[in-house]
Parts: sequence; C-alpha cells; structure tokens
Amino acid sequence: MDAISQLQEKVNTIATIAFTTIGTLQRDAPPVRISPNYPEAGSAATPNPNPNPNPNPNPNPTPNPNPTPESDTEFAKQPKLMSADLVKAAKQFDALVAALPLSEGGEEAQLRRIAQLQAENDAVGQQLEKQLEAAERELQEVRELFGEAADHCLNMKKSD
Repeated sequence: MDAISQLQEKVNTIATIAFTTIGTLQRDAPPVRISPNYPEAGSAATPNPNPNPNPNPNPNPTPNPNPTPESDTEFAKQPKLMSADLVKAAKQFDALVAALPLSEGGEEAQLRRIAQLQAENDAVGQQLEKQLEAAERELQEVRELFGEAADHCLNMKKSD
C-alpha cells in the first residue's frame, strides 16, 4: 500500500476512534445535576409522551438509569482507554508523515518536476490518441469486410 493510502486509512481510523469515543461518552455518562433549582429526574410527575397505553419495549434501552459506584468506576476508565487508542493512532499517523520522503530543491524544483511530468503525460496521451484512431479505422474496415461477407453469404443462399 502506498504512503498516501496508508495516511488516508490512518485518518479514517482516527476519525472512527474519535466518533466512537464521543458517542460512548455521550451514551454512558452518568447524569449530572444542572442546578440545585432544577428538579431531579423522576422526582416530579412527568407526562407520558407516548399516548399508546401499551408501549412496546425500547429495543435499545439506556444502559443503567441509576448508576452504581461500579458503573461510575467503569465509566471513569473508558475515557482513559479510548484516549490512549486515539493517541496511539495519532502517533502512528505522525510516524507515517515523518516517513514521507522530503522534497529536494524546494517549491521551484517541484514545479519543474510537475511541468516535466505533465509534458510526459501529454506525449503519452498523444500516442494513445493516435493508437485509438488507428484502432477505430481498423474496426471500421473489419465491419465493412464483415458486411460484405454477410452480403455474399446471403446472395449465395438466394441463388440456390
């Protein structure tokens, strides 16, 4: 795999880890009281937003509405593990970037090299265009010969 593909793959890995980390933290974070004046969840009677008297159970229930000290401890470990994964992926990305070859001669040398490659590309493109035109002419000749052969076969069958 070339260097650019490896860099793209590592960026995708970093993005996946970041999104997973944020999603997990958002999903598993214990509730935090916003202010002392705001009522606790479940302390006041809240209207049922679902008018259906027989609601279906939620296929994705929330993890634990009343966290225990063990779940708080487990939650506290998650950010550390996830951030370690993120840092590891970022360091791998940095190592890949550091392994890229340095350009010699600066920007002017790169521009000359780009112009040279563009000229080579144009020359190869012209050769391919000539070959394509020759192939199209040959295809047209073959079609004409095939048409003549088909006409001769039909004429021979008619004369029998």
